[in-house]
Amino acid sequence: MKIETIAIHAGNHTDASTKAVVQPIVMATTFERDEDGGFSSGYSYSRAANPNRAALEQVLAKLENGAEAASFSSGNAAGMSVFQSLDPGTHIIAPDDMYHGLRNQLKALFAGILEFDFIDVNDSDVLQAHIKPNTGIIWIETPSNPLLKITDIKKVAGIANKHNLKVVCDNTFATPVCQSPLALGADMVMHSATKYFGGHSDLMGGALITAEKSDWWEKIRNVQTMGGAIPSPMDCYYLVRSIKTLPYRVRGHVHNAQLLAQFLESHPRVDRVLYPGLSSHPQHEIARAQMHAFGAMLSFTLKGGEEEAKKVVNAVKIFTRATSLGGVESLIEHRSSVEGPDTKTPLNLLRVSVGLEHIDDLIADLKQAMA
Repeated sequence: MKIETIAIHAGNHTDASTKAVVQPIVMATTFERDEDGGFSSGYSYSRAANPNRAALEQVLAKLENGAEAASFSSGNAAGMSVFQSLDPGTHIIAPDDMYHGLRNQLKALFAGILEFDFIDVNDSDVLQAHIKPNTGIIWIETPSNPLLKITDIKKVAGIANKHNLKVVCDNTFATPVCQSPLALGADMVMHSATKYFGGHSDLMGGALITAEKSDWWEKIRNVQTMGGAIPSPMDCYYLVRSIKTLPYRVRGHVHNAQLLAQFLESHPRVDRVLYPGLSSHPQHEIARAQMHAFGAMLSFTLKGGEEEAKKVVNAVKIFTRATSLGGVESLIEHRSSVEGPDTKTPLNLLRVSVGLEHIDDLIADLKQAMA
């Protein structure tokens, strides 16, 4: 099936008793046992499994063409489950431009338990030089947050295979509509389902999708079940509902992002636009080769420095000054002030999540904000 059909049908099950075409929400925390003590329904306790979570995980796995998916209460919970599944002392190689929530999680919660280096994973020589006997995984994020760096997934996966390492790809910015990391050699994909899967800035969730079932995947499943950082049945229901429109929503986002990036690149007050769909992007050719579409996130820097960036972000009328991304509304933020004192993000950079408003209105809003 094509992705539009998968999105609509893979997470939906006709109710056996009522024949309702939309799967009902099962709020029960526990399920009745059979007379022999078994659970012929397949469900015993909702922390371990729930019909709505099963439906969500089924559609997530099929969207990424993976063997199985595990859903979590947030993207950070999904990422943390990967780190918790590793043996103490395992070394992680991570990108130098990485979502600050997961980077800070490693530094604050796993320091002294795991080892990690933040490097330019696209530089093969640098990557090879940082591989140690205790290295376990290479974490990649492409496009990256907030500098929109593109990682050559095939190249990194090839190096990882030579050293018997696993590659985990944060595919949040791209979504399965724009990029298929498992098909390019990644072993696992992570998503913040809060973003494009949810699509309306009103729920939280996270997901991991594995290329194959393995002992490592079972460890992650155990972390999910025993740790209990799971989405509620209601959140699972709404995620399944939102995913049905994911392919068409993302295409609208991408259309707007390309046009907005082109406008910004031509504006005299803009220093640089970071968007993989522009030929000026340093990894544009890699993006063309491995992405189905270029995504809907972009960043740009202003010639007037931090002061001008803050003036612009405070002058918008349609864009909302807010963190997060992937909703139908366009968001803009001064990113370095969100990331904290150790940020490496340029002080004059604004990050934009391009929404589904009419592109003429979005361009007019940024034009007046920079006037």
